Amino acid sequence: MEPRVSIITIAVDDLDRATRFYEAMGLTRHAGITDGVAFFQMGGVILGLFPRESAEADSGITFGTAPSAVYLAYNTRSDREVDDVLAMAEKAGGRIVKPAGRAFWGGWYGYFADTEGHIWEVAHNPAFPIAEDGSISLPD
Repeated sequence: MEPRVSIITIAVDDLDRATRFYEAMGLTRHAGITDGVAFFQMGGVILGLFPRESAEADSGITFGTAPSAVYLAYNTRSDREVDDVLAMAEKAGGRIVKPAGRAFWGGWYGYFADTEGHIWEVAHNPAFPIAEDGSISLPD
């Protein structure tokens, strides 16, 4: 078995609002699969948005009203890009949870919440190189 994450699905209360947010963040919604779901290609991973009610029915799990304790990370190639992504998230309707600042590990990072309250860390970590194709690697 080859370990991988293929699709990250976020259960949302308002699919249209969440889709508009991620489109404003520069993602392009897949035009071919749009009935009750939104998919976005993000490098080698797919981000999916699925209505919370549908996700609960599909999984048999009631999620409650709070977002998950899991958060997503967007790593950048520079400190400046961290600032740019956080500004873009705020302009798109997200909320800055923690403004960018210097991390104890030497990088530059901050957090935002999307329109559904899901948390994203945006970080520049020079020790985690990002390839031209957007893939990230752990240091040697």
